[in-house]
Amino acid sequence: MARSPRKSKSPSGVPSGGLRVTPLGGLGEVGRNMTVFEYNGKLLIVDCGVLFPEEHQPGIDVILPDFTSLQGRWDDIVGIVLTHGHEDHIGGVPYLLKERPNIPLIGSQLTLAFITAKLTEHKITPVTVHVEAEDIHQSGPFELEFVAVNHSIPDALAVAIRTPAGLVLHTGDFKMDQFPLDGRITDLRHFARLGEEGVDLFLTDSTNAEVPGFTISERDLTPAIDQVFATAPKRIIVSSFASHVHRIQQVLDSAHAHGRKVAFVGRSMVKNMGIARELDYLNIPRGLVVDFKKLQSMPDNKITLICTGSQGEPMAALSRMANGTHQIKLGADDTVLMASSLIPGNENAIYGIINKFTDLGVQVVHKGNAKVHVSGHASAGELVYCYNIVQPTHVMPVHGESKHLHANAELAVKTGIAPERVLVVKDGTTVDLVNGKAAVSGQVEAGLVYVDGHTVGKVTEETLKERTSLQEGGAVTVVALVDADTNQLAEPLEFVTKGFIQDKVIFDGAAKKVSIALSKPSVSEIDDLDQLEQLIGDTVARHLDRAYRRAPVLTVVVIDA
Repeated sequence: MARSPRKSKSPSGVPSGGLRVTPLGGLGEVGRNMTVFEYNGKLLIVDCGVLFPEEHQPGIDVILPDFTSLQGRWDDIVGIVLTHGHEDHIGGVPYLLKERPNIPLIGSQLTLAFITAKLTEHKITPVTVHVEAEDIHQSGPFELEFVAVNHSIPDALAVAIRTPAGLVLHTGDFKMDQFPLDGRITDLRHFARLGEEGVDLFLTDSTNAEVPGFTISERDLTPAIDQVFATAPKRIIVSSFASHVHRIQQVLDSAHAHGRKVAFVGRSMVKNMGIARELDYLNIPRGLVVDFKKLQSMPDNKITLICTGSQGEPMAALSRMANGTHQIKLGADDTVLMASSLIPGNENAIYGIINKFTDLGVQVVHKGNAKVHVSGHASAGELVYCYNIVQPTHVMPVHGESKHLHANAELAVKTGIAPERVLVVKDGTTVDLVNGKAAVSGQVEAGLVYVDGHTVGKVTEETLKERTSLQEGGAVTVVALVDADTNQLAEPLEFVTKGFIQDKVIFDGAAKKVSIALSKPSVSEIDDLDQLEQLIGDTVARHLDRAYRRAPVLTVVVIDA
């Protein structure tokens, strides 16, 4: 299998008549999906999502794709295709449109409704192009043909991209549920027609490539969800993604069947479910959903709450309930139903919430102890099925960590695609399709861009290391009063600590080491306070690491005596 070059190199210009494909996110991670297609000087973007932070990224709200390679080329972008309405595919759009607000957004009805509502919060009025399955739309030099695919959200689309360089088929996120709740199956006949035409490059969802067989149907969850509603003695609190319309429909159906009322909790949940209901993607019987305040006066065994926080996000409703900081206080015999998957990296946060609820006497039903979640992604059997139907010339696995991409590549090879025609690449790798042959051509910047409150891209890896050090080791400030002529201490060092357990013996040892370091003849020649601060800081840091096994954030202040 062809792989990315080990050393990064700047790509040359796109070959004449060639199509360049550049993933800027989603390859090597589960999230921030974004791919750029370039032909004849024009750019088409497919998806622009976010990645949610892990524990080693404290203070970060979301992580964006890197737009560096697009700088100076905003006017060349002819459109952004949005395959579906999940955050990992649309969450980065507001930040991209701040560079050029009138880039057309191309997508299905529900997807456009979700992104339009999100953009309203950013005070951006988008230019939207509504498309449906089977539609063909011309966007600059790119002819786009849309294919119905099944996912864990309604209205998902795959997109075929035609240029004179060849035909590319991008699946987006998909699976092959044969009994979907909305009756909308993945259109394999359409895939086959494109295969007959000749797919030169097939970009396929890799998230479930390691899972054997076929992903089970959403309908298979109904008995387990019904069992929760039939047996729960008090309140039921359901956590889900705010865009997981299918799962929430199942919860609503069970609540209605068991005589419970429902309230949505959390701004994003209320907003998205309102949109889904208005567009008839969510069927809500009259009187089932009520205002949260009205629900509070009802008996506990008649209450169902649907909220966000299924990934352990600290500010989401579910986490605050677990920590006792939400107005909803849970206790013995309440039931929490966690109806979403675990995104890699969030496991510890989710298990922490489960433990806190368990300590409160709350029964927690989750994927680990009941069949209450099914993936929205194609498993290995489905991927192989698609490879055999489409019979592409080249394959480029997308959407997943490295292990998922490689597992997907191996499936493609097993179906008879030559290993050299299966491109396993990472974010930022450029792949050129020229005369029916796809090959790696270079690398562009594709780092992690952190959103911290209202700041974008200002947080660096060094910032995160400092935050982690503060979290683990606290902070120590060293104040040194130094004789300006000799660079010797005029008074004993002063140590000020925050979150660091002060031990006089250890600090005495650090002070002695600093005195020794300053007594060296070469130190008297230093006339730069920054150099003195560096010398003192390095000396104290080494001592604390050896004596205390901690690495606090150190700040040194040198004052001339």
